[in-house]
Amino acid sequence: MDYFLAIDIGASSGRHILGHFKDGKIRLEEIYRFENSIKIKDNKLCWDLKAIFDNILNGLKKCKELNKIPKSLGIDTWGVDFILLDSENKIIGDSVSYRDSRTQGMDTEVQKYISDSELYAKTGIQKQIFNTIYQLMAIKTQNPEHINKAESFLMIPDYLNFLFTGVKTNEYTNATTTGLVNAKSKDWDRGIINCLGFPKKLFVGLSMPKTIVGELKEDIKNKVGFNCQVILPATHDTGSAFLAVPARDENAVFISSGTWSLIGVENSVPITNEESRRLNFTNEGGFDYRFRYLKNIMGLWIIQSIRKDLGKKYSFAELEEMAEKSSFDSIIDVNDQRFLSPHNMIDAVKSYLTDTRKPTPANLGELMQCVYKSLATSYNDSIQSLKKITKRDFTSINIVGGGSRDKYLNKLTAKITGLPVFAGPGEGTALGNIIVQMMAFGVMPDLKTARESIVRSFDITKYDPN
Repeated sequence: MDYFLAIDIGASSGRHILGHFKDGKIRLEEIYRFENSIKIKDNKLCWDLKAIFDNILNGLKKCKELNKIPKSLGIDTWGVDFILLDSENKIIGDSVSYRDSRTQGMDTEVQKYISDSELYAKTGIQKQIFNTIYQLMAIKTQNPEHINKAESFLMIPDYLNFLFTGVKTNEYTNATTTGLVNAKSKDWDRGIINCLGFPKKLFVGLSMPKTIVGELKEDIKNKVGFNCQVILPATHDTGSAFLAVPARDENAVFISSGTWSLIGVENSVPITNEESRRLNFTNEGGFDYRFRYLKNIMGLWIIQSIRKDLGKKYSFAELEEMAEKSSFDSIIDVNDQRFLSPHNMIDAVKSYLTDTRKPTPANLGELMQCVYKSLATSYNDSIQSLKKITKRDFTSINIVGGGSRDKYLNKLTAKITGLPVFAGPGEGTALGNIIVQMMAFGVMPDLKTARESIVRSFDITKYDPN
């Protein structure tokens, strides 16, 4: 039996999921899960990369314990974040998270060299203050000695692959989230890099999903008890999740629903005109040079944060039930910057409603109803914008990821958009990661076959709009 291991690391947790192909179906098995969180270090919000690395090792050891040795493994994470390495391959500075405030005002610094319009026309990437381009400008502005000392630039999954193989790569799908890749050439935009004064030596050639990075290093093999190939999936988790969407036709809208909600369609060419920029859509690079034309929405992060504010007293299912039993009409703009990294999400929601002169919730049920209705409304607004710019009518919404299990959100989305919702599979990102590995080894001949297998392999729940 050939096993393929997806190591899927999100902002709040990571999981090791084994996949194999049997009797025409893809089978998944979660074997290890760990918590991931942002730590405060030197007054910055940082990732604990050592803890992530140690947990990946623990998950690999679990494979050995189960005697289910993967033929290959692939690592995917969130986008935009990166590390810089010096000449001795040591991390320079801290592994700062995109939720840190260091990028405030950095868009103004970038605009001194290139306008928002010109930047979007070249890269097609949605402007968000935490994008890599602004993080790098923050380092150049606040800690120039760090960028001057740097010899390597690696996105988070690139760095983890380096720790396990000793090989440095820059994977294409995650690289596109930097705002430094030209959408048309599908390579680093040297013009942008040069005009911003970033060292050009940092940006090496881009590698595509299905690339074999290498085998495990000797010390890693000794620790986990086996060897396997490390494969590049679409290392940006959204890129992997979109691969797992069992699209029924070309006029389906995709939603990858997790900490972030990514809503959009697949295109063969980027859309980088001014209208697209104004509507705040992004063109992220995908498998086989597809483009994920989508909008980033704050997503389940708001619900996750509210649960944390409540001391995790309630389960997600209980919060969902409270929302469904409540009636409350006020909605929030889920993409308002105050919801990105507040000290207290409940207070942030209430302050938004107060500031916009809307009624505030009297109890937890009304608060949750507000968030749920706001998310579904934001999905509908994005779909209307998609219709306008693509000149397409959409027939359905396909939701993958953890949010596909949220029955009430799916019901609301169908009702508010007027479109049928097909929800599942739940492990969209890990599944997309695994099918790339399967394609790399010829288990799946192509993406079309893989998506057909997904339809056969997993239960998909339909929610009608009435």
